[in-house]
Amino acid sequence: MTGHRIDVSLGDRSYPIVVGRGVVDQLDDFVPDRARRAVVVTDPSIPFAVRTTLPSLVLHVGAGEDNKSLTTVERLCREFARFGLTRNDVVVAVGGGLVTDIAGFAAAVWHRGTAVIHVPTTLLGMVDAAIGGKTAVNIPEGKNLVGAFWQPQAVIADLDALDTLPERERRCGLGEIAKYHFIAGDDLLALPLDERVARCAEIKARIVEEDERESGRRALLNYGHTLAHALESAGNHDLAHGEAVAIGLLFAAELGRELGRIDRDRVEFHRRVVRSEYGLATPDQIASAALLGPRDLIDFMRRDKKATDGLTFVLDGRNGLEVVADIDPSTVESALRTFFDRPVG
Repeated sequence: MTGHRIDVSLGDRSYPIVVGRGVVDQLDDFVPDRARRAVVVTDPSIPFAVRTTLPSLVLHVGAGEDNKSLTTVERLCREFARFGLTRNDVVVAVGGGLVTDIAGFAAAVWHRGTAVIHVPTTLLGMVDAAIGGKTAVNIPEGKNLVGAFWQPQAVIADLDALDTLPERERRCGLGEIAKYHFIAGDDLLALPLDERVARCAEIKARIVEEDERESGRRALLNYGHTLAHALESAGNHDLAHGEAVAIGLLFAAELGRELGRIDRDRVEFHRRVVRSEYGLATPDQIASAALLGPRDLIDFMRRDKKATDGLTFVLDGRNGLEVVADIDPSTVESALRTFFDRPVG
């Protein structure tokens, strides 16, 4: 086998993550033995093809969060039915996080669970979205509110797919990599691309092994995501996910300071990493986010999946990152106003 291999150890649901160039040629090695046909779900704009020896059907999912819906899942499942896909067969998701989320959810509910292999084609998908079994779609009330945990058979991260990745998509991936910077403390930008992707995959794999269903430590992977999801939903997804996460990381630091968990130096450290090292959370993006209004953003934050006990954030502190629940909305509003009013240059 070529490339890096990271195993996600979950008993009889364990699976490999393979990272490298040309590794998509190994696809058939990970297809279930009982599979007799495959459905490939992809975005037609992606200039990256996969090949399988199984009789296959290619289905397209349009770009844009509007397509990440129950309507799309229903359409896919009806096509599964017409093709004769059984629970012994396989779905192959080829694309970014939007495609792997939709196809993964469709596979999870088709015949109450059909195998899925993820072939992420974006940096964000390779380091985060395709790993860990989270699948979901959006509804008007919020992002990723309808979904299921459904672990893949394998994740095949072929770096050749990144050669044609648009710059904005690359920056979105950097938003998630910056998150891992704070979780693990690694200087990920110092690593070659293959090692960087593999290291991020390893960080997530180890956390998923410890807490598959996000009842504990896995929630730390949502650092920066509470505000990020609110920004995406309130702003009709004008901000891409990684862009929103970068802003969310800086705000989480500001909220941590407001709560007395960290000092101003630690806030400045967040700004230095996110803005100077990763080149994210630009002044224009933060200014646009400010137009959405603190109270509207808080309304969306209340609907966040983690908000089972009031407003809930992952926050930095003296003991590292922790999940902090039941935060007073007035404190969050004050931190938002401070964050948006403070010069970012």
